[in-house]
Amino acid sequence: MAKHRIAWMPGDGVGHDVMDAARLVLDTMGFDAEYVPADIGWECWRREGDALPARTIDALRSADCALFGAITSKPRDEAEADLDPSLRGRGLVYTSPIVRLRQLFDLHTNLRPCRAYEGNPLNFRGPEASPVEGPIDIVVFRENTEGMYGGIEFHPVPQSVYDALCLNPKMKPWKDKGLENIALSTRIVSIQGCTSICRQAFEYAKATGRKRVTLVEKPNVLRETGGMMTRVFRKMAEDYKQFGIWADEANIDAICMWMFKNPQDYQVLVAENMFGDIVSDLCAGLVGGLGFAPSANMGDKYAVFEPTHGSAPKYAGQYKVNPIAMLLTVKMMFDWLGSGHAGGGAKEKDMAARLEAAIARVIKEGKVRTYDMGGKNTTLEVAKEIAKYAG
Repeated sequence: MAKHRIAWMPGDGVGHDVMDAARLVLDTMGFDAEYVPADIGWECWRREGDALPARTIDALRSADCALFGAITSKPRDEAEADLDPSLRGRGLVYTSPIVRLRQLFDLHTNLRPCRAYEGNPLNFRGPEASPVEGPIDIVVFRENTEGMYGGIEFHPVPQSVYDALCLNPKMKPWKDKGLENIALSTRIVSIQGCTSICRQAFEYAKATGRKRVTLVEKPNVLRETGGMMTRVFRKMAEDYKQFGIWADEANIDAICMWMFKNPQDYQVLVAENMFGDIVSDLCAGLVGGLGFAPSANMGDKYAVFEPTHGSAPKYAGQYKVNPIAMLLTVKMMFDWLGSGHAGGGAKEKDMAARLEAAIARVIKEGKVRTYDMGGKNTTLEVAKEIAKYAG
């Protein structure tokens, strides 16, 4: 009987390509696991009217954790048009399956490390990116279940919702536009959610010896939601001064400039859902793009691991795209298992270290590269090269 059960979700497009690369590396390294197939994504929506079928939820619940490739996602009108003709007109509404997974399994933390590996020709190059200051090495802690991506939206706005919002007099003028012409998305945060994500950012800094934690927010405009996050952050920062951790704050717009100008200055960033999404993509751009950007959606007892890139339908099946983000995602899975989850331990920790060392070596050698790095190798050829050193 295999030691681990991994829910296997390629999803759409190049999700299948990079997951094939991941399986090649996992098998070469001798990872002791049973892989449980699980359907997710746009094809499920088109055929069944549900991008996250109940059978997939059951499969995830039977597994220790999940690996996820990529999904296609489209606006409401296009989603309706893509449905099988027999399903159209039934009032089915597409919702992001990964957002549903995060909320269903309470995967409250999205962890996104962004590290510049030596020899990567796509690393950020600018006046501040000097060897003296060291490589870019930033970890983003993004609150994963609340905020702007909570999914509470309306169009058109119901009269009852409008009436409730009129408790704030600033809402009243919107009625002149016609409630049928108004779309409403909410940004809802809680003390519990803010406290959890800030605590994890500070604890990570403490455990890894990082000395700076930066809050990314916009409290000067988003006074209530941003203000709550800021107050929680400031209060918590006092508890970590004794560990030599410097806590500072930056508005989401300002940090996009400062990170471009002085990326080596930052170590740990913490943010609500949408701001974390934005700033982590900026971080990815500094270290080579989304082809180098892994992530983990983590709860107290469960986790779903995914690269942050999309499904790139035009490249599907060509084995052209960079698999490194997916393989770094596998490394994050090894780390999570190695920290004691699902019976893991030292062996999985060792596999994480070996895999990252192999990835770093292949990048530095520069002999085997996908097209984005200026090479001509396929997804699987890069995976085989990495597996050769990791195995």
